[in-house]
Amino acid sequence: MKTDSKLGLEVKKFLIEKGVETPMVDNGLSESEKISEIESKFTDIMHVLGLDLNDDSLVDTPKRVAKMYVNEIFFGLDYKYFPKATTVDNKMNYDEMVIERNINVQSNCEHHFVIIDGNCHISYIPKNKVLGLSKLNRIVQFFSKRPQIQERLTEQIYYALSYILETEDIGVIIEASHYCVKSRGIQDVNSDTVTSKMGGCFKTDPDARKEFLTIANNK
Repeated sequence: MKTDSKLGLEVKKFLIEKGVETPMVDNGLSESEKISEIESKFTDIMHVLGLDLNDDSLVDTPKRVAKMYVNEIFFGLDYKYFPKATTVDNKMNYDEMVIERNINVQSNCEHHFVIIDGNCHISYIPKNKVLGLSKLNRIVQFFSKRPQIQERLTEQIYYALSYILETEDIGVIIEASHYCVKSRGIQDVNSDTVTSKMGGCFKTDPDARKEFLTIANNK
């Protein structure tokens, strides 16, 4: 994946200004140091649970979990991995909706660190810029790969796109199942959660909002 850390830091600053950045602190640890620390602490957790780390199936689990946390499911905490999101000038003067549906969302609930699994639908009306379609997927993926609540994830995707595209005419909808509801607690396997963030015409124009919602829900 091509990345753009400079753009990532600009987006981070914008999210902080909007009050939607993930609560984070700079602990000064390198990636290798994070992996080492998590491996050590997850070893302690497994000991507390009474698991035998001498077993050949369990012996490497702490290292696997540590590498998975840092390199895979939480890489979106590091803006050096922010995806390259090159725009092109809207030379064709396209002024209708661009809609991408069913973008995969795989995240983890920040309250229990269990899976959030669903889809994201994005619509925007270009002004001066058009964004490559795969970049929408990459931006959703980046913000999904951190401990999240769905409401904040929705806001982060919206504001990142509004910064990059220089427009508020953006709509974001996420439909997801939360395994903190599905696999523990109430254990409701049927419910899902829908969140949305609408800006510009999608917020003020009922017809634009209706068109987006109709197309997004047309499976």
